[in-house]
Amino acid sequence: MAFTDYSSLADFMASLGAKRAVYKRLSENDNSKQQIYLGSDFSFLTEIPFGEITKYADVKMPNFKASVELWWINENGDTAPAPDTQLILYPKYPEVRLSGFMRGCKTAPSGYMSPIPAEDRGEKNSKDGRILILGITDEGRIYSYLAIKDSPVARSIPPEGFPDGSAGGTLFRLPLRSEAHNSREELLSKLSEINRKGWIESCRMDRKGSIISYNARNGGGYTLEALFGIIPNARAEPDFMGWELKAFAGNRITLMTPEPDAGFYREYGAKEFVLRYGHETPDAIKYFTGTHKAGIRNKTSLMTMEIRGFDAIKGTITDVSGGIYLIPPDGSEAAVWTFPVLLKHWSRKHAHACYVRYDREIREGKNGFIYRNQVWLGEGTDFSLFLNAMSCGKIIYDPGTKVTQLKTGNTRIKTRSQFRMNFKELCSLYRKFEAQKL
Repeated sequence: MAFTDYSSLADFMASLGAKRAVYKRLSENDNSKQQIYLGSDFSFLTEIPFGEITKYADVKMPNFKASVELWWINENGDTAPAPDTQLILYPKYPEVRLSGFMRGCKTAPSGYMSPIPAEDRGEKNSKDGRILILGITDEGRIYSYLAIKDSPVARSIPPEGFPDGSAGGTLFRLPLRSEAHNSREELLSKLSEINRKGWIESCRMDRKGSIISYNARNGGGYTLEALFGIIPNARAEPDFMGWELKAFAGNRITLMTPEPDAGFYREYGAKEFVLRYGHETPDAIKYFTGTHKAGIRNKTSLMTMEIRGFDAIKGTITDVSGGIYLIPPDGSEAAVWTFPVLLKHWSRKHAHACYVRYDREIREGKNGFIYRNQVWLGEGTDFSLFLNAMSCGKIIYDPGTKVTQLKTGNTRIKTRSQFRMNFKELCSLYRKFEAQKL
């Protein structure tokens, strides 16, 4: 099998399960020794699937590393995994590189990824005609193909690129047959259909994918997800064709709800955390609540939220061991969200976000919702934008975790760790944020 142009390669990638594709025009410095440079910020991480992030603080250049499930495609259409592939994130610069992508893979194009001798190099870091193409599946596997200089595939990719444009960093989008319908257009078309329905009774999808009644005041998000065929909390990926859906009624919007992964909370659990740091109500319920802003002591919990290891002026991470900390008066670490956990959570879910405002209305004793005819689309985010918004108080930590004492003598716990933001500040999280009439 020889690929005659990018379309034949795209069709083959689609047959392997790829749902979208990106490419990079390689420079001479992009090789197996110097690694492949992907970008000077973390914006493209919203496009590339990766595994757990591990911090490496005690090295010459502190960094984060994350595994990548990458397979190489050769000219015969054979595929094999490159098991040592990983992303290396150097937050100080910042810079992200792809490493280990050749080792242990029998279909890798090793002859075309070797370093070029100094005497044969062109202008500094000049493009050399090679194009790296990555087809990405919903399961997080990446199929990689190297189009060598002047090959049919390389020649068929126009110098000006494709209409979808940049995918962040040095990556650009390449259309697949499975992307024949524009995801943005399909999203807006579906939302228009929902808007035309008017009042919709509150509902949600169960684990089996069936729509069931859900007569609750807070069912606006569940109902919208059900109308899109989304099972709540079923997967840690965007909701619909790469878009994260955010339904809201008030001005304060929940961005994400990660649990602390360090500190007293992680060591002893949510129950002991609330019993120790929460406040009690007359009905024997203990709550941990309060609006927590960076650098300001909360009057309810008496805790101060701190962002450690981030330079808000430069917008860079200075310590890979840092994170977001809740500090009580005794100076201990009550709850901590480390950078690796936050980075992965943010990058996976917020590449493209759609914010949908709704109104709640009760009819015949049943809750229902009317989704308005204007939505807001946010595209092009970066983890540093999230941290910047945290550091200046635009994003708050607004928990609602409680422990209830039951008559049986047992306790029931409900956790709610959420980072929230006022609607009018959302534009600071995206490079492109616009209103769209349906």
